Amino acid sequence: MLALERESFVAFIDDSVAHKRASLLDIPFTGTLGILLDAKKLGLIPKIGPILDELDALQFRLPPKTRQMILGKAKELS
Repeated sequence: MLALERESFVAFIDDSVAHKRASLLDIPFTGTLGILLDAKKLGLIPKIGPILDELDALQFRLPPKTRQMILGKAKELS
């Protein structure tokens, strides 16, 4: 795995089992939601909410509580 070989690499993982394995191996990782938060912070996207709506339509599993947390971090809660 490249993230083990290169210190500057971050693994892109959305699977919960893979999250646990990466944590055990001290591999830095992020997932779709982390990428979206970073993209908004960098000004690459204006809002995360509409993208979460699109992901929902594609059956991306996101619990309502997690969605609210992400929108709160993105300062998109009204």
